[in-house]
Amino acid sequence: MRSKVLLVDDEKDIVDLLEEVLKKDGNYEIQKAYTGEQALKICHDFQPEVIVLDVMLPDMDGLEICKKIREYSYCSILFLSSRSDDIDKILGLSSGGDDYITKPFSPREVVYRIKAQLRRQHYNQTKADNQSLSLQVGPLKIHKESCRVFKNGKEIELTGREFLLLSYLAENVNKIISKEQLYEQVWGEYSCICDNAIMVHIRHIREKIEDDPSNPKQLITIKGLGYKLRKDID
Repeated sequence: MRSKVLLVDDEKDIVDLLEEVLKKDGNYEIQKAYTGEQALKICHDFQPEVIVLDVMLPDMDGLEICKKIREYSYCSILFLSSRSDDIDKILGLSSGGDDYITKPFSPREVVYRIKAQLRRQHYNQTKADNQSLSLQVGPLKIHKESCRVFKNGKEIELTGREFLLLSYLAENVNKIISKEQLYEQVWGEYSCICDNAIMVHIRHIREKIEDDPSNPKQLITIKGLGYKLRKDID
């Protein structure tokens, strides 16, 4: 079965080059878009597994496109951008992106990162198939098949990346999980992720699951080691 990839950039040469390298590398079904409006329509109809998305498009900001896609899809989104500052990477990742690639780039590197995301998806799906479809952690109930989370019976809205982070922590409840483990299991070991990106996602999750996010009781930080999701809350 061919992996479905959507390439989005207003520079046609970049899109065509990535398409050419992907076709030489493996078995892919590829769609192309040059504007945000095209990308949203194609994404909804095509349902890609991976999207390579330019941050700066003529009609719409790539971060906003990512947020709209995250309303209905958990596909992997790799940002392309000429901006290399950490704050730009954090904004991209916290908007729901999975990776951030700075222009100019090697087309082979982009393909390698696409393959890493596809491996990660396969791993997560296989793991989910072999485990319980729902997890109960204190007041939280996590339905992995439908990607829904409830606290005391009330549904909590999470982004795709937040859901994956919380699910992985729940699968390892009461265990200390390092940032490196989170990178490897949730983003993929070859992703270029800065520490602040994890902190941003953890903060957003706490804002949604904790009674007092500034004084968390369930998702706690173990200084110098990582994070732990507690099953029992004092």
